[in-house]
Amino acid sequence: MNDSIVKTLGVAFAICLICSLVVSSTAVSLRDMQNENKANDKRTKILQAAGIFNPELDIKEQFNKLEEKYLDFNSGKLLRGSDLEVFLEEHKGDYDQIAATRKPEYSTSLNSSEDIAIIKNRENVGKFFILRNKDNSIDKIILPVRGYGLWGTLFGYISIEEDFNTVAGLEFYDHKETPGLGAEVDNPKWKALWPGKQLYKNNIVSLEVIKGKVPVDDKNLDYKVDGLSGATLTSRGVTNMLKYWFSDSGYANLFSELEYES
Repeated sequence: MNDSIVKTLGVAFAICLICSLVVSSTAVSLRDMQNENKANDKRTKILQAAGIFNPELDIKEQFNKLEEKYLDFNSGKLLRGSDLEVFLEEHKGDYDQIAATRKPEYSTSLNSSEDIAIIKNRENVGKFFILRNKDNSIDKIILPVRGYGLWGTLFGYISIEEDFNTVAGLEFYDHKETPGLGAEVDNPKWKALWPGKQLYKNNIVSLEVIKGKVPVDDKNLDYKVDGLSGATLTSRGVTNMLKYWFSDSGYANLFSELEYES
């Protein structure tokens, strides 16, 4: 009888071991696919923000039409030449700016008065994308943005026209907002309100998400977007996100840099 119990336990242990090996092997084999799917989702959002995504074409092929650029937020200068080469070599050509915010050597801690978007740490170098015309002039720039909403940080991309002031599109790829309320940042009707809006008025970031609907006769119509119904804190979070990232702490100095490339 003891032999029978030992054999039963042995068989059970062997089955558990085999099952765990199968599950582990499957997880490892699927990891690359999962990472690629996640990367493609982000690429899709970037292309959608730029208004050039075609679901019938290969995502990576479309994405490769964009030009990667790197901005040193501390100096307000683009990384060029040997500085860019050293940077890419240090990061093995695969720079993750969100991961950089978790490393003191690659990020800057923000004080509460400056941190209106509540991001806590800002990466020292930001990666963004340029879509060029056939004559190599700038068509659009696609910039990563993020800011705290109601339940967590909204991560997205905003596309700006060649005048460096007109919004071309806005997309979020990750957030924790409430379905039917703050999560309406994903609603195509709300996102369709953004193209044509203006960022700066008299060199001040003036674009905002208001409470309620923007009156059609509002003299500042170009600087206002309808609020998200029942999601005041999410709407305010999007406004603060814009005010931070297009201030001198974010992309304000980038545009003068890009004037030499447009």
